[in-house]
Amino acid sequence: MTPAVVVDVGNSRIKWGLCSAAAVTEAVSLPPDEPGAWLRQVEAWRLPRPAAWAVSGVHPPLRDAFMDWLRARGDTAVLVDDPKDLPLRVLVERPDWVGVDRLLDAVAANSRRRPVAPAVIVDSGSAVTVDYVDESGAFRGGVIFPGPRLMAKSLHDYTALLPVVELKHPVPAVPATATRPAMEAGIFWAVVGGVEAVLAQYARGAGQRPDLFLTGGDGALLHPAFPQAQLWPTMTLEGTRLTAEALP
Repeated sequence: MTPAVVVDVGNSRIKWGLCSAAAVTEAVSLPPDEPGAWLRQVEAWRLPRPAAWAVSGVHPPLRDAFMDWLRARGDTAVLVDDPKDLPLRVLVERPDWVGVDRLLDAVAANSRRRPVAPAVIVDSGSAVTVDYVDESGAFRGGVIFPGPRLMAKSLHDYTALLPVVELKHPVPAVPATATRPAMEAGIFWAVVGGVEAVLAQYARGAGQRPDLFLTGGDGALLHPAFPQAQLWPTMTLEGTRLTAEALP
């Protein structure tokens, strides 16, 4: 199918991508449970009625509620959820247990990586995933660790005095001279260090330098530490579009 809009339903936001014949051309982030905001965006984009949608997501109840809303409008909605429907070889023990957003990122990576190069995808949101696509284009799995917001929340929730902090540009210099910047810098460099350690492990088994992609809500925050990476905020949406186009 050729979708007019692709959707990624996350844990805290729902992302829409407006599609041309060849790419996601515009993206917005909306509340996951406010039909009024959805309707305003439909009107802002002047979508036809009925419109064709392709929907993916890692939060099934929110995703299913959104699909019901689309069907109530009379729109066509295709769910991109089954790994077997993706134009991707998935070489892990349980493909059905892998977050579909990770697999869709791999579909997108295959459209941009060099033909003979593997790819590494860093998706930084509530969690950080660092996934590996081999030189043949197969998804080989990856690692998962807490994202910046989860780290910040844990420091606040499980200590008596540490405040809630939010990472932002510029990252505080080290050594930090006060509690808040010390937490911000510590969280940032913990994430960067984790990613760098995984990249080093992947490099041991790679025949050549992988192409590196950054996506997710905190992708732009990490980009200064990985200037060689391609920053691709709409990567999951593009993977959804490419998968929908490949469906019979």
